[in-house]
Amino acid sequence: MSEPAPADDKAPANALGASARDDKKSSFVETIRFLLTVGILAIALRSFLFAPFNIPSESMLPRLLVGDYLFVAKWPYGYSRYSFPFGIVPISGRIPSGEPKRGDIVVFKYPGDTSQDYIKRVIGLPGDIIQMKNGQLFINGEGVPKVKVADFIERASPNTTCRGQAGAPDFRFTLADGGVQCRYPRYRETLPNGASYDVLDQVADGPGDNTDVYVVPEDHYFMMGDNRDDSADSRFAVADRGGGGVGFVPAENIVGRATITFFSTDGSAEWLKPWTWVSAIRWERIGHLF
Repeated sequence: MSEPAPADDKAPANALGASARDDKKSSFVETIRFLLTVGILAIALRSFLFAPFNIPSESMLPRLLVGDYLFVAKWPYGYSRYSFPFGIVPISGRIPSGEPKRGDIVVFKYPGDTSQDYIKRVIGLPGDIIQMKNGQLFINGEGVPKVKVADFIERASPNTTCRGQAGAPDFRFTLADGGVQCRYPRYRETLPNGASYDVLDQVADGPGDNTDVYVVPEDHYFMMGDNRDDSADSRFAVADRGGGGVGFVPAENIVGRATITFFSTDGSAEWLKPWTWVSAIRWERIGHLF
C-alpha cells in the first residue's frame, strides 16, 4: 500500500505571501484613487463654487479687518480664466456673462501682476463718470450722500495697528485697563442703486480726495477701498504709488464676490502658547454675510 505524498509546506506560504502583496498593492491603489478624487473635488469646488481669501491690509476698514478670512463666490458673475487656479482654462471674457452691481465687494486679479489678489468695493460700472471732490464721491455728476455716523472703534492688536496716514490725528486711545483702542471718523455712503455702507475719512485733503474725472471704459470697473485715505485703488494708475494703484479693472480679472466671513484672528496667537490660539479668535466676526 503506497504512502500518501508528503505535503508541500512551501506552497501555502507562497500563496499567502502573494495574497498579502496583492492586498497591499490594492490598498495602495485605492489610497491613490481616493487622494486623486479628493484633489479633483477640491479643485472643482475652488474653481466653480467658493475660494478662501484672507485680508492682508486695512484698505477695506471698517467692513474688513486684517486677519479676516472669507469665502468668495465664483458663480455670481460667470467664469473667466482667472476663476481657475493659475488661469489654466483659456476662457475669453466671462462665461456666462455677468456683472457686479455697484456696492459689491469683489476679489480681483491685480492688473499689474495677475499673481496678486486684491479686494475692493465696486463703485463705477462701464460708462460711468467718476470723480472725488473734497472727499465726496460723485457718480455721473451726482454727489453720493456722505453722512457722519458714530466713530469706528476697534481694540488695537497686532492686526489692528491704528495706522494713521500723513496729516491724520492720532487714532489711538488708552483705556482704563491699559488697553488701546483705535477710533476712526466714520461716514455712511449710499449709492444710486441704494447700496449703503460705511467708509473712513482720516484726513480732510488726502491724496485721493480730489481727482480728475474718470470715464470707466467698456468691460472695466472702478474699484475703491472703504478706508479712503489708505487704499491704493482705481483713483490711482497702476504705475502710481510704487505700482500700488489698480487703475480700471478689466471684467475678466474679477475672481468673485465676497460672501461670508468664516474665520477672524487679531494676530495675537503664539505657537508656544496654545491658549492664545483661542483667545486670538474674533468670534463676533465669524458668520458675517456680505
